[in-house]
Amino acid sequence: MLTKRIIPCLDIKDGRTVKGVNFVDLRDAGDPVALAVSYVEQGADELVFLDITATVENRKTFSELVSRIAGAINIPFTVGGGISSVADADILLSAGADKVSINSAAVRRPELINELVDNFGSQFVVVAIDTKKHDDGWKVYVKGGREETPLYTIPWAQEVQSRGAGEILLTSMDHDGTKGGFALDITGELSRNLSIPVIASGGAGNIEHFIDVFKLAQADAALAASIFHFGEVPIPQLKSELAEHGISIR
Repeated sequence: MLTKRIIPCLDIKDGRTVKGVNFVDLRDAGDPVALAVSYVEQGADELVFLDITATVENRKTFSELVSRIAGAINIPFTVGGGISSVADADILLSAGADKVSINSAAVRRPELINELVDNFGSQFVVVAIDTKKHDDGWKVYVKGGREETPLYTIPWAQEVQSRGAGEILLTSMDHDGTKGGFALDITGELSRNLSIPVIASGGAGNIEHFIDVFKLAQADAALAASIFHFGEVPIPQLKSELAEHGISIR
């Protein structure tokens, strides 16, 4: 049985960690380097860094900040935001990223997935999918959740997998920051229909939510932000309770 992963997420705006609800109403959550170090000490399995306004502001990710964080931690480190070419990814790899996460650029030009896989390998490529539920199904959004696309989440995820991506980071915009639980339906559907790992994101509010997303939705990893940033759910306690529920963790 594959072990499940617990992944804190640093949403970065103007060099600071921020957190909002449903992708808006952002508030400051602290210094990203200090938070990253504290997550290593608490036993986080991986760390994700998302420069959440890079695409909207049409600029590249802060590679200097990436380098500072990478130099301070010793767990796998995924970086996303404003990556639209192999050259962009190479800069972040050189800065210390272990994986890159692409979203808007992959929707705009799906061949980018293949190019990154060809250059760096599947394990380096995470495709983030921001999704929202509509009457006719779950739709894909880009530009930090600001723009709806014609794509439906499940077929897009299947295409992402077919192009060689190593993982999918699935964020339910409806659940993001609400602390009401992960989107078990769409997460479960992707987990059952794909052979690559699915990271669930959006909605974590308590330990029960992690138990549900691992047991009911069969997610491979669970990502959260504010409950970790503000100390509401300590990672050691979370891992201990997951183990008590028979969930194999790292």
